[in-house]
Amino acid sequence: MVVDLLLISLAITLDPLPIMAFVLVVASARGARKGMIFILGWVACFVAVIALVLLLTGGRPPEPRSPPSTLSLVAKLLIGVSLVAYGIHRRRRSGRARPRGRARAQNPRPPAPAHGPAPAVPRRAEGSSSLTSRLDRGSAGAAAGLAVLLQPWGLVAAGATTVVGADTSQATTWLVLLAFCLLASATLLAAELYVVLRPAVARSRLLRLRTWMQDHAERAIVAGSIVIGLWLTGRSIYGLA
Repeated sequence: MVVDLLLISLAITLDPLPIMAFVLVVASARGARKGMIFILGWVACFVAVIALVLLLTGGRPPEPRSPPSTLSLVAKLLIGVSLVAYGIHRRRRSGRARPRGRARAQNPRPPAPAHGPAPAVPRRAEGSSSLTSRLDRGSAGAAAGLAVLLQPWGLVAAGATTVVGADTSQATTWLVLLAFCLLASATLLAAELYVVLRPAVARSRLLRLRTWMQDHAERAIVAGSIVIGLWLTGRSIYGLA
């Protein structure tokens, strides 16, 4: 259980999509406050899922080869296969998009006249500024809702099937569950702490980091989905066998 939860929490904390959204949250008006509410909503999802699983199991792991144990392994197997399929789908989709981008690069548009209209703002920058302005107008509750919406629920579900084997009669189990919640939120906590301690430079640097992550997010999602999916699939097949 410890190894599985460690890998799942690492995959969650390195997921680029929540980090990119969180950067826009802390870059908005009253960003530090909204960022803290985002983190609270983020962690609340983990706590709610873990509490629900422990309530169903009574805090005791099911007997090996029992129906609950087999059901949790089958659920983990399905999640693992789904993550692998999702990663392969995104890889193929990004592979089909690359040739179009190359074709545009080989046939660039003619340069605009020297006295023509000003060049248009890139769509990526427009989208970021538009979302930032919406977050400026939004309430703190919207930040918590965004945290729930951006949860990698497939990985959270994988963590839930792993927590089925938790034995709450041991103190180390509670430490492992606490470590899971903290590690799965480590990137967000580090960014929030950076904004609180160095607000003058943190926002601009985090926005530059977000721009860099946009260019590498697709590969990170594909690699993370396939690696964690294969791990969960292998562990589940081994457990069922």
